[in-house]
Amino acid sequence: MMQRFTIWVIVGLAMIGVGGVHAVERSETLIYNVGTEPETLDPALCTGIPEASIILNCFEGLIRLDAEGRVYPGAAERWEESADGSTYTFHLRKARWSNGDPVRASDFVYAWHRVLRPGTASEYVYQLYYIRGARDYTTGKLDNPSSVGIRAIDGQTLEVQLESPTPYFLSLLAHTTYMPVNPRVVANNPEWALAPKTYVGNGAFQMVEWRHHNRLRCRKNPYYWNAKAVRLKELVYRMIEEESTELTVFETDAIDVTHTVPLPDIPRLERTGQLQRSPYIGTYYVCFNTRKAPFDNPNVRKAFTLAVNRQIIVDKITRGGQVPARAFVPHGVKDADGRTDFRTVGGNYFSDNAVKEAQTLLAKAGYPGGKGFPVVTYLYNTMEQHKIIAEAMQDMWRRALGVKVRLQNQEWKVVIKNRRDGNYQFARHGWIGDYLDPMTFLDLFVTESGNNDAQWSNLRYDALIQEAKQLRDQDRRMALMHQAEAILFDDMPICPIYYYVNLYLQKPYVKNVIRNPLGYIDFTQAYIERP
Repeated sequence: MMQRFTIWVIVGLAMIGVGGVHAVERSETLIYNVGTEPETLDPALCTGIPEASIILNCFEGLIRLDAEGRVYPGAAERWEESADGSTYTFHLRKARWSNGDPVRASDFVYAWHRVLRPGTASEYVYQLYYIRGARDYTTGKLDNPSSVGIRAIDGQTLEVQLESPTPYFLSLLAHTTYMPVNPRVVANNPEWALAPKTYVGNGAFQMVEWRHHNRLRCRKNPYYWNAKAVRLKELVYRMIEEESTELTVFETDAIDVTHTVPLPDIPRLERTGQLQRSPYIGTYYVCFNTRKAPFDNPNVRKAFTLAVNRQIIVDKITRGGQVPARAFVPHGVKDADGRTDFRTVGGNYFSDNAVKEAQTLLAKAGYPGGKGFPVVTYLYNTMEQHKIIAEAMQDMWRRALGVKVRLQNQEWKVVIKNRRDGNYQFARHGWIGDYLDPMTFLDLFVTESGNNDAQWSNLRYDALIQEAKQLRDQDRRMALMHQAEAILFDDMPICPIYYYVNLYLQKPYVKNVIRNPLGYIDFTQAYIERP
């Protein structure tokens, strides 16, 4: 009876997995589990990896990134940089949007101005502040968007003037926030990103179906400038949140590539050779709401941070090669000489599992042995691995500090909103770099950052980051960023847990999926090759 039931469950899951792709040959269709319902598919509003995984295959920025994170031409076939590094001129390919409209340089101008408009409420707006006048336009110091350093010289030529030379600017242009949008579609339709008919992009794929909380289906965009090189006819994104279900569906061949791997299955999948890894420049951490008691007290934040045993988490729970994090910028980002690792130079800022010190700090905050400490709620997004890690830390905090932590899970887009709005006490968080420079981690915590969910503010920190952004001298830049990171951990608005490693499963017949260290998954060159 149990065996028959199991068979029918697996058959049912398989049918769910392939639903909607019968019109296209399975050998020309790739099914990837993105792991959750996207919060938004508007490039101006995207902040998460699941959303970016879809957007970056439906849109194309001026620049693309290869598997090593190196830049190569995208919508721009070539560019020139001025001698002082402050001006770039991009020459666009002759290309079309998925509705047949021509892609123009003015489309990039429109898209970037749209990100900068206060009414857009883009959390990543600060990523455009490298452009001359961008910050002043967003903050109201400039009224006219034409004062911003973005100009369409003609239909195929875009000029960008920077506030100061920025070594990683080209890499940043591959980010979702810098994607173009079609003004003819977007300008008069605030709901354009919610429906396949109006979701017009300039990338290799175009959305044709979105069944919320189930799947999003894309087909090859016939108007893509390099459509001849795109071998997939269909790309299907599943939205399976339960990792155990995801694995079952993968093992029935109903999905081809997974978003993640269930923690209990890692040893087995390692032994069978199915587990795959790729570099991932990111940090898994706990974010404290520094404006809400009791985490408005830095000693409480430090006590909670030092009471965590990260080595146990990576050895006994994640077991995927993750490294305990005792700073924020992860390994894999270079320092001033371009060879030495920024993390190696900066070192660690605290000890792991420092229980006695944690107890002293909690007592200093007025809660000796946890007495009088209120029940606090830890928020995490629905996913089995986050639940297991949350339960482990809950027990660590209870044993080490004598405090009671209540766990609360919510779906991904609800967690994002509650963190953004400050409707939480402390929460699971993670950050993947947007480009290969320490700044992509450290400018997260400047006061005005839309992604500063800790609600933390330190004027000295802000000044160091701002100065570092204006320098071309790599030695000085890196020195300032090391100083800023030290300030961050002197106040401890976050509790780093481990540095990411990307663990996933991929069928052997799936070829040429490009993954880079920033978490971008590029399917434009992928294909299916069955034996």
